[in-house]
Amino acid sequence: MFQMTKLHHNFQLTKASAFGFVFLLPTSFLALFLLVLLACNGFSVFYINLPVPAKSSPEPANFLPEILPGDKTVTKLSSSSPVMYAVKEENPPLVSKTHTPLLQKPNVSMAARPKRHRSSHQQTLKTLHLEAKTKGFSSKIKGFFQNSNCKPRFFMTWISSLHSLGDRELLAIESVFKSHPKACLVIVSNTLDSKMGNIVLKPFFDKGFKLIAVSPDFDFVFKNTDAESWFNRLKKGNVDPGGVSLGQNLSNLLRLALLYKYGGVYIDTDVIVLKSFNHLRNAIGAQSINVQTKSWSRLNNAVLVFDKQHLLLFEFIREFALTFDGNKWGHNGPYLVSRVVERVANRPGFNFTVMPPSAFYPVDWSRIRTLFRGPNDRDHSEWLHRKLEEIRRRSYAVHLWNRQSRKVRVQQGSIVHHIISDCCIFCNSSTSSSL
Repeated sequence: MFQMTKLHHNFQLTKASAFGFVFLLPTSFLALFLLVLLACNGFSVFYINLPVPAKSSPEPANFLPEILPGDKTVTKLSSSSPVMYAVKEENPPLVSKTHTPLLQKPNVSMAARPKRHRSSHQQTLKTLHLEAKTKGFSSKIKGFFQNSNCKPRFFMTWISSLHSLGDRELLAIESVFKSHPKACLVIVSNTLDSKMGNIVLKPFFDKGFKLIAVSPDFDFVFKNTDAESWFNRLKKGNVDPGGVSLGQNLSNLLRLALLYKYGGVYIDTDVIVLKSFNHLRNAIGAQSINVQTKSWSRLNNAVLVFDKQHLLLFEFIREFALTFDGNKWGHNGPYLVSRVVERVANRPGFNFTVMPPSAFYPVDWSRIRTLFRGPNDRDHSEWLHRKLEEIRRRSYAVHLWNRQSRKVRVQQGSIVHHIISDCCIFCNSSTSSSL
């Protein structure tokens, strides 16, 4: 009897516990839900969402089909210009693995930059030979010209590694001497101003061509121009270099400053010279023209011909310093010269000519691959022959638009194959196919 009473008592306790658990279960879930909600609210309060600037896509170029007749002439051409330049610029923003930027992009944050970032930035400048002055830049060039007795004078700038200096760039150098055998060539470059650089250039030395490679002194070249203050702010980290290669943008400025200081002709290293520039003076080339008006619609800065301290160069440099934008491809290059020329074209005191596309850009970037293709039938062969003769007759140079044609092979019988034969000095079939 006692055991039955005890069993009944235990049953009642178990029953009460079960009812209590079931009764409290919703309350427990409610408490857990409130706890999770409180945790989420606390996380949202203390979480900081730092905005990441969106990557600006390159501004698309609105190129028109080439129209050979007609150009927007400001003044007539006159006598020859004594100095020529060249610098590598990649058309749209493509930075190769071997590309060595002239200046590393500084860290930019929403908060104030810590001092250690400034120290790191200054160390980067020293490493890239930007802050420390290059000894003897001015005296080396002056001495070279005085001792060489050459005419005309060419300048080239190479901002990449020696490994990335290919057959195309070497052909550009060959084309300069092929069309101007008595010329002097100064290559402004850190990498070519070295023992290995001398080995690369040795074939030209052995042929007796007047050639020198010298490391740049940006402070000297930019001095007494608006580029000087802009570059000083850049070195201090007070200019946002943007997403476009800073080396490319510096080359856009460097060519203007070199021409302003020395005068002459500037060409890109993917521009092949076809004939003498001696009769060009104070000229810039149109890349495309308006079909209806026959006036230029876009200029390009791959070829520039200007006297020393020309007023238009002054305006180009000022525009660069005042409107620099490192996030838009072409803004500091082709678009810059286009908007400045459009603004000053009718002002007194400016003396220059806009050359038609046929002068330097006989084929635009969208069709450049057609120059690399050999004939596939009789009609195509005849078209290639007519186009080649037209280029030989009307063009001073051909821009190969590196980004679009870099990986394109040169086919036998193509227009580029014939141009190589016309312009090469160290001619061989392997170079033709690998260009």
